Amino acid sequence: MNHLLGGLLAAGLMLAPAVHANDTDDRFRAIYTHEWAWRTGQGDISTSGEPQPDNGRLDNVDAASQQRRLEQWQQVLAKLDAIDAARLSPANQVNYAVYQAQIANLLADQRFETWQMPFNSDSAFWSDIGYELGGDPLRTADDYRRYLDRLAQIPAYFDQQIANMRLGLKRGFSVPRAVLDGRDLSIAAVAEIKDPTASSFYKPFGAMPDAIPADQAQALQGEALRRIRDEVIPAYARLLTFFRQTYVPHARTTLAAEALPDGKAFYRQQIREYTTLDLDPDTIHRIGLEQVAKIHAQMLQTMKESGFKGDFPAFLAFLRTDPQFYARTPDELLRRTAWVAKQVDGQISRFFGHLPRARFAIVPVPEDIAPYYTSGRGGADAYQVNTYDLPSRPLFNMPALTLHESYPGHALQLELAAEQKGQPEFRRQGYISAYGEGWGLYAEYLGNEMGIYQTPYQRFGYLTYQMWRACRLVVDTGIHHLGWTRQQAIDYLTQNTALSAREIANEVDRYISWPGQALSYELGYLKIRELRARAAQALGGKFDLRHFHDTVLQLGSVPLPVLEKRIDRFIAEGGPEPDYGGDSK
Repeated sequence: MNHLLGGLLAAGLMLAPAVHANDTDDRFRAIYTHEWAWRTGQGDISTSGEPQPDNGRLDNVDAASQQRRLEQWQQVLAKLDAIDAARLSPANQVNYAVYQAQIANLLADQRFETWQMPFNSDSAFWSDIGYELGGDPLRTADDYRRYLDRLAQIPAYFDQQIANMRLGLKRGFSVPRAVLDGRDLSIAAVAEIKDPTASSFYKPFGAMPDAIPADQAQALQGEALRRIRDEVIPAYARLLTFFRQTYVPHARTTLAAEALPDGKAFYRQQIREYTTLDLDPDTIHRIGLEQVAKIHAQMLQTMKESGFKGDFPAFLAFLRTDPQFYARTPDELLRRTAWVAKQVDGQISRFFGHLPRARFAIVPVPEDIAPYYTSGRGGADAYQVNTYDLPSRPLFNMPALTLHESYPGHALQLELAAEQKGQPEFRRQGYISAYGEGWGLYAEYLGNEMGIYQTPYQRFGYLTYQMWRACRLVVDTGIHHLGWTRQQAIDYLTQNTALSAREIANEVDRYISWPGQALSYELGYLKIRELRARAAQALGGKFDLRHFHDTVLQLGSVPLPVLEKRIDRFIAEGGPEPDYGGDSK
């Protein structure tokens, strides 16, 4: 935890003298309003390590632009330092804690020059620029023209990213070579297209709105074909050549984040950013080992309840190979997933008093990224289910995965955050991994109380997902701090979870290339469980689980210490239902 956030929390977030609140609030509001307007004009900047929707344009990402960002956030942080946070209103003290940590993380990324490694085994700049990530759906001719402008920006954007990656290679700051196999397939999926209309970039032009006159629509379609053929596909071809002939051969042969330039400091910063806690790697590793032992005992008990007669490795082999546990078609997997989601719908009002107006869809992961993509990913609009390689997608895991990615997990949390109209944009659009992923894992836990896990195998699937996240604490610190090999990490997950071999390999590559992010899930989950137990014990009969959940979700994505302060206040006030009339307090 940085010293400013720590000092603010020590002050209790509640010490704002009313006489000074307006002037100080106005100064703070002016800082974040100006910076947010500037930030959202930078196409490649997100509010966290997770890909975020941007304003529809691609910005300059060259070294000179990166230096200007460094200087901008240095100035913003200095202005924040000059504010006496204790003089802010209670609501703005929370905003300050969230915003100050957000700026500190953005500045740290610039100081470590993370822009020289603009992809990992999970996400990549070349996969995050389709029309669906550029904002609202295309409805008018002007929307399509802006999209065409975006396509025209791709060549220069890619050339700058290639130059940045060359700088990273030169100083040994690259994605490890060990996790690069097959990562060129999503580039080749565009670079090797012969018919531009077959490209996903042309998809918005396939069925244009009737409101656009036919002659305009035809002209826009023609321009799209030209730009995709003459600009976009060649840009991907240049990137593919660079990736195959330069990046892969010269990528580093080490795995650990601590092996990078200034690696120990870099890994500690990754831990701070993704967990919002100031924990050292050895402490995290120890917590992971403790949780693994605890969950393993629960898994053995569940195995016994299933009636299986063999030992634990034999049970894992049974689960990984018996046809009864696997869908025969992608449609079957999607239907089974949808059934879980509907079961949750029938229980949700028992656990939450305030629900969002928005809804989510269930869709398959796009084919070009499915081979190395995670089993599922949820957002406010869609829950993506990976239907590639069905023998790697056990049905007994689907209830836990669905709870995490849709309701009551990510979709619910993100939809409610978007509807918090009283909060600043940097909070409504921000995502803090420890909070968001901690909540997702807690949502899996709620499946027990909702009655979603109806067979011993589904309960074991829930436990294997719990074990998976506990193992992440061990594996991430093992790789990046203790010198583990890729095979050690694979073996550890293979021995302790019922995940398939493909899932395990993809996940380990993700942890190798995205240090620290995997730590956020378990640590966030443990904090939420701890706070719930604290509130239940303190309030006794006055404790209302729906009020607790609504309070956690109303606050939105915040550092864990801020969440803890809010729940302490919830307890002090007697556990009331939160007010949804405006500001999140």
